Amino acid sequence: MVPPEWLSEIAPGALREQFARSPYAVSFQAADTTVILVTLHVLYGDKPGDRIPELTAIARWMADWAQQTNRWHHNLMILGDFNIDRQDDPLYQAFTSTGLTVPAALNTVRRSIFADPGEPTLGKYYDQIAWFALGRAQLINMQMLNAGGFDFVEHLYRDVGMTRAQMQYRVSDHYPLWVEFGQ
Repeated sequence: MVPPEWLSEIAPGALREQFARSPYAVSFQAADTTVILVTLHVLYGDKPGDRIPELTAIARWMADWAQQTNRWHHNLMILGDFNIDRQDDPLYQAFTSTGLTVPAALNTVRRSIFADPGEPTLGKYYDQIAWFALGRAQLINMQMLNAGGFDFVEHLYRDVGMTRAQMQYRVSDHYPLWVEFGQ
């Protein structure tokens, strides 16, 4: 739940006690490392500025959560569709305002099946994978090794000649992103 005192900061009447779309969290353990993944989807809105209050509240909520999980040596990672238009715009700044770090290796990865292969991101950074690299809940005993995306278009529905526009209603119009960590 969103703390009641934050509701007036997001937008009057925008939320009651929850973000626009409910976040989901799952945790898993590998050896002695615990990772908590939180997936979110920011409401697109009528104009880009409409997303800033929700992105700011999410960043604040994640920072608060990271401070709690750090006591237990849990690693908090945030992923999902944040509807950020481009790197370093006001939306991106709201998302990273509390120290969330996005790996530089994802800056040139296409996020959408509609992106032109000649322009890797088309200026859209909708999807993100982020964590707190300094202070809060940094990845303990782990370092990022690599990151990227996966273009699934050529592997699906080849036998029926489906267009990308038709495909987006069956699979997604977003490419999956990934990050690899190691000791």
